[in-house]
Amino acid sequence: MSKPATHYPNAPKSQPVARHTLAVIVDNEPGVLARIAGLFSGRGYNIESLTVSETEHEKHLSRITVVTSGTAHVIDQIKAHLDRLVPVHRVVDLTEHGEALERELALVKVVGKGEHRVEAMRLASAFGARTLDASLSSFVFELTGATEEIERFIKTMTAVGLTEVSRTGIAAMSRGPDSM
Repeated sequence: MSKPATHYPNAPKSQPVARHTLAVIVDNEPGVLARIAGLFSGRGYNIESLTVSETEHEKHLSRITVVTSGTAHVIDQIKAHLDRLVPVHRVVDLTEHGEALERELALVKVVGKGEHRVEAMRLASAFGARTLDASLSSFVFELTGATEEIERFIKTMTAVGLTEVSRTGIAAMSRGPDSM
């Protein structure tokens, strides 16, 4: 979020920039996330989305899902740097394994009365959003979906009184029977 997706030091200029979703299995211990974030910031790589959760309690392992963009050369560099970090057990580029399933959750607060209120409810229904809270002057909607769908919902709600957004970041998993 610090630099635009087109700025990558030491990257060949002729390669196209592409978005990649990386799943990283790490030890669940203090400082691991800071080390990974430091790796990205220290080399000028941008993190577009970042989610972390413990996935194997008995083994003390967590899964970090990082969405980033870069040329093939830059993505290879990122994966190699991540692989060399001591608490990292495995790095998988879900983008290389075909279409990964990606979802995120957004909470969206809309304030309005009269026609804006009616329109907000209609639009939320059209997008399949759930109403989590409602008052005479506001709603909080929950929407789970692909990033593009979340973006469309937020843009649409702007016209009817959007005042606040909270998003989880992307959770992703490859399709098919194979696990990481």
